[in-house]
Parts: sequence; C-alpha cells; structure tokens
Amino acid sequence: MAPSSSPTAMDAQAQRIIDEVVGKSGIPFHARSAYTHATWAKTFSSLPELYIEPETQEEVEQIVKLARLCRRRLTTVGHAHSPSTLTCTSNWMLSLDKMNKILSFDGATGDATMQAGIRLYQLSDELAARGFTMPIMGSVNEQSIAGVISTGTRGSSLKHGLLSESISSLKITLGNGQTVQCSATEDPDLFRAALLSLGALGIITEVTFRAVPAFALRWHQTIDADARILAAWDTTLWTQADFVRVWWLPYTRRAVLWRADAVPQADLDSGRETLRDPPVGYYDGALGYHIYHNLLALSRWVPRIVPWIEWFVFGLQYGFRNGASSTTSAVQPSSKAFWMNCLYSQYVTEWAIPLARGPEALARLGAWLNRLQPGDPGYVNHGIPFSAEGVYVHSPVEVRVCDSRVRTSAARNNRPWLDSTVKDGPTLNINATMYRPYLRDPPGLERWFAGFEWLMRDLGGRPHWAKNFKVAPEELADWYGDDLVQWRRVRDAADPDGLFVGPWHRQHVLDPEAPRYPAEEVESGRVSVGPRTGVTVHGEVQSVKAGEEAVHSRQDSGVSAVL
Repeated sequence: MAPSSSPTAMDAQAQRIIDEVVGKSGIPFHARSAYTHATWAKTFSSLPELYIEPETQEEVEQIVKLARLCRRRLTTVGHAHSPSTLTCTSNWMLSLDKMNKILSFDGATGDATMQAGIRLYQLSDELAARGFTMPIMGSVNEQSIAGVISTGTRGSSLKHGLLSESISSLKITLGNGQTVQCSATEDPDLFRAALLSLGALGIITEVTFRAVPAFALRWHQTIDADARILAAWDTTLWTQADFVRVWWLPYTRRAVLWRADAVPQADLDSGRETLRDPPVGYYDGALGYHIYHNLLALSRWVPRIVPWIEWFVFGLQYGFRNGASSTTSAVQPSSKAFWMNCLYSQYVTEWAIPLARGPEALARLGAWLNRLQPGDPGYVNHGIPFSAEGVYVHSPVEVRVCDSRVRTSAARNNRPWLDSTVKDGPTLNINATMYRPYLRDPPGLERWFAGFEWLMRDLGGRPHWAKNFKVAPEELADWYGDDLVQWRRVRDAADPDGLFVGPWHRQHVLDPEAPRYPAEEVESGRVSVGPRTGVTVHGEVQSVKAGEEAVHSRQDSGVSAVL
C-alpha cells in the first residue's frame, strides 16, 4: 500500500500511556495531531503523529521519557531552513519556539544564558536592549540558536569560524530523559559532539553564549569584472575588511564584492558616525522581487534565457557599469547588515574547500558552465565528467570565508567533531542555489549539482550539513576519519536506543554496517502531492512495525519505572 498523504491518527496504546504518565506527573504535555511539517523552501514535508511545544525543562524531560515508552522517534525543529529531509519525521516533532527567553545576562562579561528555542532575530533584539550583539552571524536570522549549533552555521570572516565558537556551555536532554550540562571543561566529548549534533544526540535546551559590545557595520558594495576582483585573491581580497563576501555571476563574468568593518557603539553615540541605510531603487522592492521571480518561472520553459536574466536582473540591481561608479554603502546595526533576503523556494548545496583553491574552483566552474573551448578567453580544463549542454544555473554563486582555527581547536575541546571547515587553514564556502519559482523545480538541477559536487570533491571539499548534497556514508567516513568515529561513540552513549535518529542520519553519519537502533525511524516511502508541500516523506520505527504487542508489553512494564 502506498503511503498516505494525510496525517495519521494517534495510536490508542500510545495515547493510553501518555494519559497515564501525564495524569500522574501533573506536568503539561502540549501536543497536537493533524500537523503538516514542511521545510522553509517547501522542498520536503512530513506528517508527524504529534507536534509538541514544551514550555519548560521538565516538560522536555517528560516528552523524552514518553517517547521512549511509546517507541517514538523525536525530531526537534526550528525554522526548518534546511532544504533537505533532515527535519522530516512521521513520529513526534518537537518545537522549542515557546522556550525562547534570556535566562540570565552578565553585563561585565557578555555571557548570556538563554533557552535554546530563541530565534536569532529575537536574540539580537534582546542583546541590543542590553548594549550587546552577536560577534558574527550568517545570512539568515530566523534560525533558532539550537539550529545554528546543530548544523554548523557560519558567517564570512577570516576572524571567525562557526557561530558556535562563542558558546561556552550548553544543556542537553539525553535519551534517558536526563538533562546534563557540558562545556570544554565539563564532559568535553559530549560538548564537542553537541556543538554540531545534527539533532541526533538529544534536545539542546539551554545555551550560554558570549556576546560582544554592540557594533554597527560600515559596508561598501561594488560590482566589477570577476577577473579584477579575484586578482586580489591571494593578497587583499579577504583581509581588506573585517567581513567580506562575494557573489559571483558566472555568465556575465562579474562579481559583487561586499566588505564591512565594525563601527563601535561609541562612535555612533558621539556622532562621529551615523546609521544610514543604502539608497533604495525602484528595483529593490516588490517590483524587483516579482520581475526576477517571473523571469525565473519563464526560464523553466525557455532555459537558454537564464544568462540574459543574469545580465538584466543584476544589472538593474547593482548597475550595468563595472567598478567604483557602482559602489553603494551604508552603516547599519550588525544584525541588520548581515541579514540577506533568501527570496524564493530553493535547493542549495554548499561545500567547504581550502581557501587557496578558490580561484581554481571558479575558473573551472566558469569554463564548464559557459562550455568554453581551447582558445576562448578564460578557458581552463575543468575536468568535470558531465556535459553542461542544456544546463543553465541561477545566480549568484555565493562565496564566503571563515577560519575555525582562530577560536576553536581539538586541544581547547571546543571544535565540533563534525566541523566541515578546513582543519589546517582558512576555508572557502561556495554556495550554489537553484530557485524553485512558484515552488516548481527548475530544469538541469540534477546535472548542475552533480557537476558542482564532483568538482568540490576534486578540490578536497566537504558539504555543509544543512544543505542538499549526495554523498555516500563511506565518503564521509573517509573525510572525517576518527572525528566521525568519536562523534558516533558519544552519540551512542547519549542515546543508545536511537530515539533521535532517522533516515537522514542513517544515510549520512551512522555506521552503515551497524544494526538499527530500537527506536530508529526508517523511511517507508515518499509521495509528491503538490508544490506547496514538496515531497512528503514517510517513516516508521521498525520495532513498532515488527510487533506492536511485544512493544506494548515492554511499554506497560516500563511506565511505572519512568514515573
């Protein structure tokens, strides 16, 4: 029988256990059924049996104990910004959105302890009210702090690595329902695993984070020929400012350079510098949004117009002339300056490669995408074993940098075991996006990502965990070596029954030869029911499927023990 596209009814035996446990404990159980979960990009969806919204630590602990009794997998979700199946489940989904408060703040050190469900935009507002801010952010502020930790989010600065580098300690509820605290000095192995947990160790409920005094960013943005911008790659490109990022336009061979320096709050208070937003043109609002969206929609039927769209849209946005005359600037609060509008539904693959190999990566991608031949300007032997005929990709390709060595290391017990950035040097993060205009997949997606990922592998890259990628578990095991072995060891100790493990984890980070965990969820099918929810992924816990009576017998005998 094909999987259903409708939410499933709550199992009567599980409901009886919930009623009994909650009735005796008196602890609330804020759950509802008939909930449809979808990723932000509407690429994938799932139909969790229960959607649970705890408000306290004791509620989280009770939820974990109930899930263990009922043999249900638990998946924690925030904004679901990852376009992959990482957050999909047919079991129990848990949202920490109602656990979003600052619990304590030390104005002398900047140490803030917060509930893990707080979104970055909420955290930014709370810190700003206290005269502080985050030292660095990515381009998205809807993520929860727990989501940032769990997936390895990063910004774009050679002075920083992952956003988690500012976390000094955290609390996590493990598979036995107990909450423990960990840090670089207190259970450091758990700390290193939890700093990039992929949601597979437990539920992160509290985070202590070191904020910095508030600052603004004075930024400048210029569009120019990519050759001129990239000529400074090995000299000043990435060191000319505190924060630097580049958006590369492969067909017009142009690039947008954004660089920003910190402006202390004292300069704003004294009037030496004033906040100002960039000039706003007619294209920067709703008009530009809908023009680009509809042109992308048209390109689904006429893909060969994509290079023209790049020229037209980004010419309107940044200017058709290259060089200094195209420069715009602003001074904005850091949280506002870092933020970027992600526009439309999208698939995204992002890889981390050594910074020094960046020029080679862009040259080879450019030669492949533009189908250059020997003698053509910019020709190099790209080596990509796929034809680019008929492949037209969306712009821009985002290029960012980071360096995890600056503030984290294995010796300091604060570098995540699964940090995908380069261990022995600065990292270049290359991000390829394919939009889904009006939630419809673009043509050429599979071949573009296949070619891109082949090249990233060839350059010694590793994928960003939260993005779309196709990598065999054997490859990841080879790339991460003992770090992955250690992460698995810690994960198994934290959650021996696999209460937080699902199909995505089995596909990527678990030992493919290891037996399945008792509470592990496996994928049972996929259904495409329409663009608004993407592909609906169904799963089940095999121990439940194999014998409900045996499971219920174990549950009945275990209720009193849990209580």
